[in-house]
Amino acid sequence: MEFWSFIISHLDEIRDQTIEHLILTIASMVLATTIGITIGILLTRFEKLSNPVLGIVGVIQTIPSLALLGFLLPVFGIGVTPAIIALFLYGLLPIVRNTYTGITEVDPSVKDASIGMGMTNAQLLRYVELPLAFPVILAGIRTATVINVGIATLCALIAAGGLGEFIFRGISLNNQHMILAGAIPASILAVLLDATIGFIQKKPASKRTWLTIGVTMILILIGFFATGSSSESSKLVAGFNSEFIEREDGFIGLNDRYNLPMEIKEMEISLMYRALYNGDVDVIDGFSTDGRIKEFNLKSLIDDKNYFPPYYAAPVVNGETLEKYPEIETALNLISNQLNDEKMAELNYLVDGKKQELSEVANAFLKELNIYASIDAGKSDKPDIIIGSKAFTENFLLAHIFAQVIENKTSLKTKLQLGFGGTKLIFDAIRFGEIDIYPEYTGTGYLVLLQKSSSDVTDFTNPDVIYKDVKFEFIEQHNLHWLEPLGFNNTFALMMRTEHADSLKITTVSGLSEYLNGK
Repeated sequence: MEFWSFIISHLDEIRDQTIEHLILTIASMVLATTIGITIGILLTRFEKLSNPVLGIVGVIQTIPSLALLGFLLPVFGIGVTPAIIALFLYGLLPIVRNTYTGITEVDPSVKDASIGMGMTNAQLLRYVELPLAFPVILAGIRTATVINVGIATLCALIAAGGLGEFIFRGISLNNQHMILAGAIPASILAVLLDATIGFIQKKPASKRTWLTIGVTMILILIGFFATGSSSESSKLVAGFNSEFIEREDGFIGLNDRYNLPMEIKEMEISLMYRALYNGDVDVIDGFSTDGRIKEFNLKSLIDDKNYFPPYYAAPVVNGETLEKYPEIETALNLISNQLNDEKMAELNYLVDGKKQELSEVANAFLKELNIYASIDAGKSDKPDIIIGSKAFTENFLLAHIFAQVIENKTSLKTKLQLGFGGTKLIFDAIRFGEIDIYPEYTGTGYLVLLQKSSSDVTDFTNPDVIYKDVKFEFIEQHNLHWLEPLGFNNTFALMMRTEHADSLKITTVSGLSEYLNGK
């Protein structure tokens, strides 16, 4: 019942995302089919090119989806264009290969008989080869279509829309209803498109072309009018990651506090900074100690109404692990209060801006504290301690620091499990014993994991008050222990390009609100 209530309350959003998903798939498949069949035909006429061309198309298929989207982002920006290009590239292999295979496997005696009847090469292709190869070609198109429906969910990470928005928000927040609200329509869409192509396949050859054109045009027109009618205009465009959009301490509450009427584009966190730098968006959410602030010359807007709570970082340890290995606390307390905001930002910049290895940056920092740890820590095949992290640079870096300190100051072996895709995912992992330690932030623990509000504490802006409350509640509710804070406050922040913010004279979030509301 809860799931159906969620579906009913989000019907408009599900409809819009389904239409966006459909348009991405149809547009990319029109391109892939047209170009793929053409390439396949040409390869049958120039046999020497077949192996290298099929090899190149095959290599494209092996490129990880997120990596390909990242390559396309600097050239084509964010949104629909790079998404369609990526989906087009992924759709090529089955269409090119099946076209080539279908034509080359036509019975040679049939070809010889056709040539003997006086057919030209073009007539042979049109009246003999293509009709006989049609079932094989169509099988490739059906395969590519189903594949692209699935891959299109990743396009939400570059603000192209589609059902991936629900899926990634759900993964970030561990919300099963939200995941299913994106996954089920995507599955239904794949089945319907496959069935539609199968329906066209069964029709006589004279009707197939017109049916294909008709169905394609109807789907594109539906998407055009639906997306056109729902488009909004805004002075500025914001790129936010999935978790920030839905978190208790994210944009919903921030918008209530400040009133920020912006067009929101959902993006993968590691791509937001590049999109802002390229001018594809005007505002992003970020972290105050992020090294990319310096790398891309960004300005953090001052949270002048104190919406965001303190986000002091500290190691969180499973209670059973700490009871079994109490020396962990002694070791990790060596780095308590050793990282201020400036130092953490500098370390992040060395990784993001200077492209130094995480383990090397962590090792150099520990040497400054006279802790001479091994750079290879965290790689044990039979670890005593498993250390996790969320999927951003600072958490990666802190996990490496934890591993090196523990292996240097105890006899324990560690293993790193990095890149959990959301706060709730890594929180469940440590609760259920899948990992033993990870770096967390007091504000996140208070508002997101304990699901408290600013009114539940006497002084919401006091980091010591928030830390003590979180530490007590985590032990009571989950048997998870917060060790001593590391010393820096990595609070959320809205960011703009420095030159853009300066030109609009925006330095605070209130100033951004005044600009957006024409004050």
